[in-house]
Amino acid sequence: MSKSRILFQLSGSIACYKACQVISRLVQADFEVQPVCTQAALQFIGPATLEGLTGKPVFSDTFTPGRMLDHIHLTKWADLAIVCPATADVINRLASGNASDCVGSLFLAYDLKKPYLIAPAMNHQMMAHPATRASLEKLQSWNVQVLSTASGYQACGDVGPGRLLEPDEIFAAIQKALS
Repeated sequence: MSKSRILFQLSGSIACYKACQVISRLVQADFEVQPVCTQAALQFIGPATLEGLTGKPVFSDTFTPGRMLDHIHLTKWADLAIVCPATADVINRLASGNASDCVGSLFLAYDLKKPYLIAPAMNHQMMAHPATRASLEKLQSWNVQVLSTASGYQACGDVGPGRLLEPDEIFAAIQKALS
């Protein structure tokens, strides 16, 4: 049996450090992981870290020479896709069909009969905003699995829901979605 292939997409949040823990755990469990980053995610975590964890170059620009069709090839390659952390920006762009970056292009090219997970991470006010709530509902109606969030202290100092789940919980959700 071949190992499962995970398309692991990170968006710009301080919670990228937790996503790296999930990626490390996946690789250690013999999953093949392809990292994808928005430009904002690269402000929080460097490509060297992700390449070091996965052994694969980070896909972050749809116009990189030699990678022009990766948004198609990677969606065919993947057994599961996840956006972790998923910011309000990315959630709202995906729900609107915006393909202005690699994460949006991958989403539109992805076969939603295969598991697609979103692990939200944002301030509680952004999480509660009607635009974000409507986008999450729309994505769920398209067969996207939206993971819950944790409640607690947030990077901005606020306390409330919107924290990224712990790495073990995200790892378990991926395993469950693939079973």
